[in-house]
Amino acid sequence: MAMPTFASKAIKYFTKLAAQNNLPSSVQILNPYEKAEVNKAVKEFYQKFYNDDQKRIYVLGINPGRFGGGLTGISFTDPVALKKYCGIDNHLGNKEELSSKFVYEVINHFGGVNKFFSNFFLSAVYPLALIKNGKNYNYYDDNKLFSNLKPQLIASLKEQIKFGADRKVVICLGKKNAGYLKILNDELKLFSKIEVLDHPRFIMQYRKKKINYYITQYINTLNQ
Repeated sequence: MAMPTFASKAIKYFTKLAAQNNLPSSVQILNPYEKAEVNKAVKEFYQKFYNDDQKRIYVLGINPGRFGGGLTGISFTDPVALKKYCGIDNHLGNKEELSSKFVYEVINHFGGVNKFFSNFFLSAVYPLALIKNGKNYNYYDDNKLFSNLKPQLIASLKEQIKFGADRKVVICLGKKNAGYLKILNDELKLFSKIEVLDHPRFIMQYRKKKINYYITQYINTLNQ
């Protein structure tokens, strides 16, 4: 019997993800994995880049954006990047997401998708997209929301670790995200060290003139 690969474990987890329903009424969850085409793309992506049993450094964002992972089911990967860089054809839209654009700039500077994905796993602390008033919302933006989601945050991190995490370090995207990941990590003891980088959305929205500085910062951290 074949041993489960990083890909098979990730596919099994993501394609069966269900949203919980005890959230504040103003917050909606987008679960892209309810769509057959998303699951097809997810399977293709993981089988292409993760069909082995080697460990990877985890790079964790907050929760997927509605135009990125909230559409494709793959963190920091909008439909355009999925097709253009990952070589996976899809009909999930043609809108680019700011975070995805930055992340794939970094990936290209690092040496391309094959090199990057063989060393790193992009994901999120909370794996589903959150929406409030039609806009992206973060799992930590409301204390009650964080409390309600905490059991699922814990369960998600514990499951994702099993794919094949190199637990000596995790790279956390977003300083506020890092604060909450530290709370969870102190409790769960999943990673020995948390490295923190500014979030791609923050960089693209507020620091775009310094984009080359931030790309260099990312590359230096990845190379460590």
